[in-house]
Amino acid sequence: MAVRAVRGATQVDADDRGEILAATTELVSEVMSRNGLTTDDVISVLFTATPDLTAEFPALAARKLGFQEVPLMCASEIAVPHALPRVIRLMAHVATDRPRAEVQHVYLRGAKALRLDIAQ
Repeated sequence: MAVRAVRGATQVDADDRGEILAATTELVSEVMSRNGLTTDDVISVLFTATPDLTAEFPALAARKLGFQEVPLMCASEIAVPHALPRVIRLMAHVATDRPRAEVQHVYLRGAKALRLDIAQ
């Protein structure tokens, strides 16, 4: 079994607690589903949010999905002037038998524009 990093991102319409939690729940659920993962497979997850999102920690959504024993961390993205606004990103480190080329990275909503090469 190998350790792989899975990337993902989503965009919300507003700096609203409910929107942040709903979008993060959707993102985490899609990452888990598309990669055939359980919380036991997840080593850690780093969440970032653009500086315009401060209404809630994205990691709270993962906790509500059952990630109680998984180390989670939230951080702020750097404020790049031309960056896509209101974006939540994650990088999950997971234990999986999937080869690197078969890891499914997940880009949802407006964040699909960040990685048109791999967004599904």
